[in-house]
Amino acid sequence: MFKLSRGHSQTADVSSKHGESCEPAAHRPISQKLYSRVATPTNPADKTPQMEAEQQNQTTPSSTPNSRKDDRDDRDDRDDRSTNGTSLQVKIFHEIGKPIQSSLHKISVVGTGAVGMACAFSVLTKNLTGELALTDVQGDRVRGEMMDLQHGAAFIKSAKIISGVDPKITANSRVIIITAGVRQKEGENRLSLLQRNLDILKSLVPKLVSLSPDAVLIVVSNPVDILTYLTWKLSGLPKNKVIGSGTNLDTSRFRFLISQKLNVGVESCHGWIIGEHGDTSVPVWSGVNIAGVPLRELYPALGTDNDPDNWQEIHKTVVNSAYEVIKLKGYTSWAIGLSVSDMVETILRNTHKVHAVSTNVQGVHGINDQVYLSVPCVLGENGVTHIVKQKLTDTELAKLHKSASIMKENIDNLKI
Repeated sequence: MFKLSRGHSQTADVSSKHGESCEPAAHRPISQKLYSRVATPTNPADKTPQMEAEQQNQTTPSSTPNSRKDDRDDRDDRDDRSTNGTSLQVKIFHEIGKPIQSSLHKISVVGTGAVGMACAFSVLTKNLTGELALTDVQGDRVRGEMMDLQHGAAFIKSAKIISGVDPKITANSRVIIITAGVRQKEGENRLSLLQRNLDILKSLVPKLVSLSPDAVLIVVSNPVDILTYLTWKLSGLPKNKVIGSGTNLDTSRFRFLISQKLNVGVESCHGWIIGEHGDTSVPVWSGVNIAGVPLRELYPALGTDNDPDNWQEIHKTVVNSAYEVIKLKGYTSWAIGLSVSDMVETILRNTHKVHAVSTNVQGVHGINDQVYLSVPCVLGENGVTHIVKQKLTDTELAKLHKSASIMKENIDNLKI
């Protein structure tokens, strides 16, 4: 069991490490009090005309020399076919300029099981990309999934959908969604999946990063917090570029169940689940509010052991939700697909929306270890740009530290 050490000292304010103002807190802008900066956000307004021109001219800026040669060879083959005198394409079109073959907002999904395809489908229905790549070790399956989506192209905005067994299909991706791994069995704890999925990441992540060094990686495979940490270690990318789906879905479940109990729209319920995506997740009851009205101010027993209305059962339902769905239908898919596509939308459209995602929390809330846990984060084109400095009660903080301790213990026991 985790014991909160009395000797733990609070780490220095993260903002001071990034060159922000060191003036007294009372005089700091509210953004410095609210956020811990993780990475510099991308602001389209800051781009100069020269930068935009360079971005337009460099259609494959991160490709290797060999991959650029392969792309040229592929284009030459297509050009040869298009100039064939019997080609209907030549008869119907007059070419003005060479088409760009790859989208600047390419999204790749690694693993085409139920979760991967739910992510792919949700991304397509949101019209987030002009090119979607699917890859899986099962060649027939991934080709079949690709064809099934392609046949519905008339009902969406005609995104280019490609697939393959070789991860090369993901080259030059802007976002890579990693769902590869063995499926969680009925009654199986997420952490018991760990060692089996680690070996998959070892062979996969370095290849993906070499093909798309500028991509943001979103890890969905369970146990997501530890696998996201391992992906970050294997990738060599800065921590802001490797994100776990974390408790983004748990938070949605939490808000939904609160909305059902209060008979109000789920969009009007605000509350967060932080920590592990799993059994030690932490419901932040102190921050639950409707229209800015904290429920704890109206009902101090909310979520406590002394609550006669038993609101704490909502969190227990959140924790057991995945197990219940797996028991009923064999797997979870649609809700996590919607959750991930919402994160992808925030990243690609650079909207700086706040999501509960798994990120490196060393130095946050007094956590000294390098572990990945979910906290409210601002997302943008650069991945995680800020962590929100949430106000937690002593009980909530102790539970978060317990969650961090369990993650660290599992990492230390791994055969990496």
